[in-house]
Amino acid sequence: METVESREVYSNRWITVREGVVRQADGEESIYAYLEKAEFAVVIPWDGERFHLVEQYRYPLRRRSWEFPGGAVAGGEFDAIAVARQELREETGLRAGHLEFLGKVSPAPATSTQYGHVVLATELTEGPHEREHSERDMTSAWFARDELEDMIADGVIVDAQTIAAYSLLLLRERRVGTGRP
Repeated sequence: METVESREVYSNRWITVREGVVRQADGEESIYAYLEKAEFAVVIPWDGERFHLVEQYRYPLRRRSWEFPGGAVAGGEFDAIAVARQELREETGLRAGHLEFLGKVSPAPATSTQYGHVVLATELTEGPHEREHSERDMTSAWFARDELEDMIADGVIVDAQTIAAYSLLLLRERRVGTGRP
């Protein structure tokens, strides 16, 4: 697929909508619209028995959503561990003694350039959260593994990044159990 032309349709500090004219392998041209968004970190806060999630209102879904903490930080080169540490502190008040990169995900590869970086946070200590003004309605709570899995299976948790992050954690646990890297 070859880009013939590309133009910005809309932009703000969080997102850019682009429209491109692309040429397929057979020579036919078509329009392709997509979003440009910054990379982000998803943090899995785990104390060995429970997971810490945040809940907030998600306007496009018109509902509240339970998710692992995470987000993007504007400016500079992206550092998944630094962003994970910051988002964990801001959204939950937790501080991690150990952060481990688990993998990379693309939440919407057909419509977005965005990548997410999944980080496991352990050796946790509690402190005050430092939420941004836009996160003022956010709440947080601890959940046992069975509760988390039930919330995913029952459609309570629908956030794709959270579900993908949990999948990466399960893969890590399986590999550690088998001695695989």
